[in-house]
Amino acid sequence: MKKGFLLLLTCVFASALFSQTYISLAPQFTNSAGTLSEKGNIALEVGRQWDVFSMGVDIGKTTMANVHGRDTSVYLELRPNLNVFQQGRFTNTFTAGIGGIFNAKENFMTELTSGIEYAYSERIHFNVVFGQYFYSGKYSSSDVTFFGVSAMFYLKPSNPGSIIKKEKQ
Repeated sequence: MKKGFLLLLTCVFASALFSQTYISLAPQFTNSAGTLSEKGNIALEVGRQWDVFSMGVDIGKTTMANVHGRDTSVYLELRPNLNVFQQGRFTNTFTAGIGGIFNAKENFMTELTSGIEYAYSERIHFNVVFGQYFYSGKYSSSDVTFFGVSAMFYLKPSNPGSIIKKEKQ
């Protein structure tokens, strides 16, 4: 038992050494019917990135329109992300998220997103994203496609590339 706990603690500590924390703000527009504010949504994500994989927790609103009565637009989502391909300062990203929408009839949410990320600097990245949200509840389900942008700020400079470095001779 002690060896298992020590191994788990070592893995968690080692992963923290080779990761970096980021904060992302992402306004988006859906292709659903309605006014511009009804189509707009926004999300704030905080996460950790390990080389080409990141995991974030996203809190956001499915609509920016005024909600009468109980707010059914706030959601919380877990978003694993994979940097699929990188060429220079550009990266192709893929995200598959899962979460829940508070107080909504269709309260279960999944997401499939692809994006093109540009590394403006070691700490600031911009991303153009497009994808689809899927919502489901006990009696109904729906889906919507979206297009948006995001800006990411890394708390320490990003260092893309291999975690294991070859020693120079």
